[in-house]
Amino acid sequence: MAKSRTPPASLPVYDPVEAGFLDARGKLIDIAAFLDRAERAGRLADYRVRVLQAALKKLSAHKKNSGRAAAALRTFSDPTSTPARRAGPPAAGAWKK
Repeated sequence: MAKSRTPPASLPVYDPVEAGFLDARGKLIDIAAFLDRAERAGRLADYRVRVLQAALKKLSAHKKNSGRAAAALRTFSDPTSTPARRAGPPAAGAWKK
């Protein structure tokens, strides 16, 4: 006698909010705390802090499906296409304009 086969249960649909909200929330709080510390230290004028703030503004100003991650990355990146004549200081994580 053939066994009846039960169809496999469908896999749950991936929900990016369920999967990533708490992680994103924690990162945002970390950034806020970093900016508070930079402000207390009088370092808001540092180019790295300014670039971070510019990236945050770009994230909040973006339209639907407009590549927020790419826009943030471009904010930190060297916009020039000409190679440097010599190596500069160690990487700082942000382009110093």
